[in-house]
Amino acid sequence: MLSATEQVIFVILVIVCLEFAVRGFTRMAKIVGRGQPSSRSDHPAGRFVGALVDIVLQKPIFKTRPLVSFFHSFLFFGFIFYLLVNVNDLLAAYVPGRSTIGSSYLPVKIFNLFADLFSVLVLMGMIFFLVRRFIGRPKSFTFNENVKLHDKVVGGGIKRDSLIVGLFILLHVGSRWFGTIFRLAEQGHGDPWLPTASAVAPAFYGWSGIETGIHVAWWITMGSVALFLPYFPRSKHLHLLIAPLNLALERRTPGLSDAVGTTTAPGAAKLTDLPWPQILDSCACIMCFRCQEVCPAHGSGTPLSPSALEINKRYFINENAEKLAYGGEQPGLLEYAVSGDGVWSCTTCYACVWICPVGNEPMTDIVELRRNLVFDGELPDELAGVLRNLDEQGNSFGESARKRDRWTEKLDFKIKNASREPVTYLWYVGDFASYNQSCQATTIKVARVLQAAKVDFGILGRNEKSAGNDVRRAGEEGLFEVLAEKNIQTLSKCDFREILTTDPHTFNTLKNEYPRQGGEFKVKHYSTLLLELIRSGRIRLSRKLNITATYHDPCYLGRYNGIFDDPREVMRLCGVRL
Repeated sequence: MLSATEQVIFVILVIVCLEFAVRGFTRMAKIVGRGQPSSRSDHPAGRFVGALVDIVLQKPIFKTRPLVSFFHSFLFFGFIFYLLVNVNDLLAAYVPGRSTIGSSYLPVKIFNLFADLFSVLVLMGMIFFLVRRFIGRPKSFTFNENVKLHDKVVGGGIKRDSLIVGLFILLHVGSRWFGTIFRLAEQGHGDPWLPTASAVAPAFYGWSGIETGIHVAWWITMGSVALFLPYFPRSKHLHLLIAPLNLALERRTPGLSDAVGTTTAPGAAKLTDLPWPQILDSCACIMCFRCQEVCPAHGSGTPLSPSALEINKRYFINENAEKLAYGGEQPGLLEYAVSGDGVWSCTTCYACVWICPVGNEPMTDIVELRRNLVFDGELPDELAGVLRNLDEQGNSFGESARKRDRWTEKLDFKIKNASREPVTYLWYVGDFASYNQSCQATTIKVARVLQAAKVDFGILGRNEKSAGNDVRRAGEEGLFEVLAEKNIQTLSKCDFREILTTDPHTFNTLKNEYPRQGGEFKVKHYSTLLLELIRSGRIRLSRKLNITATYHDPCYLGRYNGIFDDPREVMRLCGVRL
């Protein structure tokens, strides 16, 4: 128990540190609140319960890096339990006889056991991460040389933050563990409910400074928490509070939201132009670099790093918090967060969003930036040509609409025109499958399989236009809306049960984005239909392939829409070992 003077000193210390911490959190809340509106309030109970389950099971963490995730679980569960430990230690300092050491009550003994084991596990986990970051230095922690970085990042800000957080945890948990060791040493015997502390305690039997050691250990344990509070809102450790909120408020559909901003300035140019959840992302970021590790653009050497984008945003916020919170002028995102070349390097593959353990969406920042750049006419020449083709001809190749169904001339049967007669499946073929020579061979094979299975299907022919999935992700919101409106009008005049697609990009936009434009249609990917036809016996496989193959999931089928099993099962049934 602390002396009366120490009790007062500690209360004053906590009040002062809390004051600074509250100011930091208030500024952060104001900055996030300056972001553009975004509705994430649907099904609030389900959102938070789902996030809680995911967090408790550590599902987002274990998507990759199993060893790292295993050690992270030590920290996670240890810190959850340490909330109780810290409350207990505070009471022990202010309430006479509140110490749990030597208690005969079973619940208290169980508490001691967990406190002892979690202390060691947290220390093991933290040492693992510090060794990994400062000695192992995985390649995934290295940015491409051409990636734009905030000055504070270049100056070693990430390492400094990691070291401060790491040392805080080692001090806090380590001193608490040693405090227990000293108490056992003071008693002169161990405790089976404190196994690790009991194993070390004999080394301190008879130590003359044992009472001082207990006292100092308590002050380091609880004082470190108080002194860390002002830094907490600025540190990566903030993810403890923000990550659960971010996961609960994450986007529920892979479809893009409508552009933020106004018709005269769509998209985002500066931080507060972004929707508020995307500003919150930077507060949740743990700087784990998982998104960068899976980013194909970064892996191929481009100036894009989704990790750098979020980290740069965070360091900019920390450096300009007062000005941002109260409406001061701010530079554009392209000046500190990501380069123009980096913006156009993104393939919108969704890997960064899918892999992020705290629910961040760096890809959506990039789309908002593109929307703004396209509106201002600042886009690559090659993209401008493709968008012009789509505007004038309705396809990315700039080919005449009359050529869209020429591939059918190589068939020995006629495909129905779904614009003129009813069909069960309206096959939305897509640009590449219609015009690209190498893709046409596959298109023809699919048509022959459908015909052999006696599937009632048809195509739109010259009445089909690009569905606009990639147009929208390139940032040309207006052209996407024009294409979607024309396609929805065409589809609404047709008589069909479901839309069938072979192109995952077309599948995604018809399924996830057309409903927001007024086009509610049932959409099926052909891999799902093929599986249904095989299982129903309408397709009979008389000869197995007996080959081994690797299947690469299309991003817009797998990550965006969760269809992983259907194409694999079709291949297995055909005799393919995956």
